[in-house]
Amino acid sequence: MWSHQQQRSDLCEQHGLCEQHGLCEQHDLCEQHGENRHLFCKEDGKAICSLCVQEHPGHQISLVEEVVKECQEKLQVAVDRLMKEEQEAERLEAVINEERDTWKSRMQTERERIREGFEEMRDVVDKEEKRELQKLDDNEVHVLDNLKVAKDQVVQQRQYTRELISDLQRHMCESSMDRLQDMINAIRRSEIWTLKKPKIVSKKLSTFRFPDLNGMLQVFKELAEVQNYWVDLTLNPFNDVSNVVVSEDQRQVTVGNDIMFRNVYPCNFYAFDVWGSQNFSSGKCYWEVDVSGKIAWILGVYSKTSNLNRKKSSGFVFNPQTNYSNAYSRFRPENGFWVVGLQNESEYNAFEDSSTSDPKVLTLSMFVPPRRVGVFLDYEASTVSFFNVTNHGSLIYKFSKCHFSHTVYPYFNPWNCPVPMKLCPPSS
Repeated sequence: MWSHQQQRSDLCEQHGLCEQHGLCEQHDLCEQHGENRHLFCKEDGKAICSLCVQEHPGHQISLVEEVVKECQEKLQVAVDRLMKEEQEAERLEAVINEERDTWKSRMQTERERIREGFEEMRDVVDKEEKRELQKLDDNEVHVLDNLKVAKDQVVQQRQYTRELISDLQRHMCESSMDRLQDMINAIRRSEIWTLKKPKIVSKKLSTFRFPDLNGMLQVFKELAEVQNYWVDLTLNPFNDVSNVVVSEDQRQVTVGNDIMFRNVYPCNFYAFDVWGSQNFSSGKCYWEVDVSGKIAWILGVYSKTSNLNRKKSSGFVFNPQTNYSNAYSRFRPENGFWVVGLQNESEYNAFEDSSTSDPKVLTLSMFVPPRRVGVFLDYEASTVSFFNVTNHGSLIYKFSKCHFSHTVYPYFNPWNCPVPMKLCPPSS
């Protein structure tokens, strides 16, 4: 094996560095003095003999061997540094390859998810088409059967009418007295005969109303857009004395002991306050809450941090099955709340400002009760939007021109309803 010195010398020879500076041992003699050039002038960068030193006054002169050793050491330092750079480049290449493979895998997963989603939609559409066509076929059979019965009835009556006409015409040609009674009977039969019109099927055909797929796709796009800003929140009860229990992972909140709490603090709204672990003073953020099975809840954001001190007993017995219009005076934009809520199991409301002490309670129409609600805050646009994720992301309500005077906190209120309220993890 070569020595370290031999390796460095070999590197010098490979790159022609010694020859470039005239440092090789096999150098020529000094052309001017005929002496061996064993010295090196660093200022002029060339090898010289001992007699040439006088021509380089004030210059730094060193032995060629020392300069060679110094260059080799510098070369070794440069090689070591570049080898580290090469290793780092190799590591970065591996990271990029891994990242590329990860992205390809994620893209493929998302591609399959999209295909499965639209395939499911196509299956739903196909099943709905078959169901509607089957309904139409069943209706056709029913209508045609009824028309056949009606036609048979008309044919029978027409045949009887023909027979009756023929009988009358036959009696008209008779003049014998012994046929008089037959003539009278025929006349009576004709007088009491009346054509009975069958029940005709209504000509009105129920027309199938196609859903607004473009509108549905627009809703999908809007929900997908805001879900890009999904933040990973956890829950924090605000008050020292509260009637809520937050789970260990801080993603679920349940009311505490209702009876014991009422004996000490009769329905303190602040006892049900729960805040998000994060606060926002800029940008956009989105989160979703699972409210499945709850008969009452309030969700939204709160802005005025200076008013978060818990007040004393409000005097209201907090029962979600009872309408507390006065208690709603707290939940209004003027007091820093932009929220929507559910009460009495099926009454959905948004709370706006009004000229009176009570907020303007807006009743929200909800064709599909939300089991999952999305909340989107756009701080710069001063808006808070609520989405019914259960109903394909349809908009529940949107607050505009919100005056966020302070940092904004996600707000949750489970009310005195035993069913838990759950924070949904991002992209779940």
